[in-house]
Amino acid sequence: MNYNPSIYEINTRVFIKKFGAGAKLNDIPDSFWDKLSQKRFDYVWMMGVWKTCFSSIEKYCFESELVNDYEKALKNWQKEDVIGSPFAIDVYEVNESLGGLESLVKLKTKLNANGIKLILDFVPNHFNADTKLLQTNPGIFLSVDKESFNKDSHTYYQPDKNEEKYYAHGRDPFFPAWQDTVQINFFSNEARKYLTGILLNLVDLCDGVRCDMAMLAINNVFKNTWAGTLSKRNTEPLPTEFWLDVIKTVKNKRNDFLFIAEAYWNLEWELQQLGFDYTYDKSFTDRLKNDPALSIKEHLGANMDYQFKSLRFIENHDEERAFSILGKEKSKAASIIISTVPGMRFFYDGQFEGKKIKLPVQLGREPEEPVNNELVEFYNKLFSITKEDIFKKGEWKLLEPVTSWEGNFSFHNIIAWHWTYQQEKRIVIVNYSNVVSTCRLKIDARGYPEIFELKDLLNNQDYLRSAEEVFHTGLYIELKPYQSHIFSY
Repeated sequence: MNYNPSIYEINTRVFIKKFGAGAKLNDIPDSFWDKLSQKRFDYVWMMGVWKTCFSSIEKYCFESELVNDYEKALKNWQKEDVIGSPFAIDVYEVNESLGGLESLVKLKTKLNANGIKLILDFVPNHFNADTKLLQTNPGIFLSVDKESFNKDSHTYYQPDKNEEKYYAHGRDPFFPAWQDTVQINFFSNEARKYLTGILLNLVDLCDGVRCDMAMLAINNVFKNTWAGTLSKRNTEPLPTEFWLDVIKTVKNKRNDFLFIAEAYWNLEWELQQLGFDYTYDKSFTDRLKNDPALSIKEHLGANMDYQFKSLRFIENHDEERAFSILGKEKSKAASIIISTVPGMRFFYDGQFEGKKIKLPVQLGREPEEPVNNELVEFYNKLFSITKEDIFKKGEWKLLEPVTSWEGNFSFHNIIAWHWTYQQEKRIVIVNYSNVVSTCRLKIDARGYPEIFELKDLLNNQDYLRSAEEVFHTGLYIELKPYQSHIFSY
């Protein structure tokens, strides 16, 4: 049986400040976790708990592009608000400002007692450009010669001006190098052994990891990203894939330890084959933002093995806020979709309250934003429906809306699916368009009374319909723009 879990992301270093100056991880009140538990969240991702390097902030965090992002997000930002990227890690030790290891252990105990598992960051591609590991474990990083540094001092750097040692900054091949990072050499056995050791230690501290830019560690991707540097060093790929080896090793120690991949470039399926439990479904996010209902339906026609391992979201710390991009009604419709299709359902702190401002990860303070009470009520209602076993453990099937009368093509705007679990049945129907749309949906009502009841759980309405009609002709549906039904029958 497949299970469709849900996960909640928290920008830890910013979030913790809600609970007073100097608040630690274990100071987050029980009432907050109780609310997530009542919504039946299975995982919480505490993003950004690891130590970073204060020294790197002044060097790398005030580039003009970043400053523009700060200005856009936080009008009255001050220099002390810039605390550096949580993805430029010094070492995998809990940040002392969050209470250190003791506070994390207490938090995990509290979460697990509430039925929630803890996810933490694993950033395989790089460490902080000023990491102490450059002194203790220099062999794990991608080193270069002085000539390379002189030719391209943006991609390569010299950590210590008194030493003739040069390294590559971490990078995504489609963008300039991340200045505040140093690149791991995935074709080094020493590097792989070191990263495996980190993960084996994390098995005791959390219940899984969200792996940043996971596809960068794939042999072909790493080779193509650093082709010139690797050829100069006469470095050859290792015979096996990093992820295949490390996930197998870690799961041999703890089989239920979860691996989530941040993944792009249509490499999601490959990462699933390498052992990942879930991979980002960014293409689904983009379709929900930009495409018509038919495109979304097409995406949901993918192989079910792939879908059950897909992580569905409409916002996270990298994305613009859904309320800002989609607007209220469309963001509600998109939320219903990601909450009721197979796979892991992903939500970001502030999403339920309708936050509009995307906060750069380098900032340690967020702006005050009003709470959208209508959206809060909507999400409370949605989770009261989707927390039930039928949406977690049920069998899912995509439905085929048909035209309600000849010549009416608005049925293309409607997407629908069916859930069954034991004796329960649900139908989710969404008009994912900005016009009133109609369709008919054929429902197997065999065994039901001739007149039977459909309960719209989302809108608190009941409908009496003919079993013969919905079976042969189809249930008539008419929905306003971006409106939905969730029927129980």
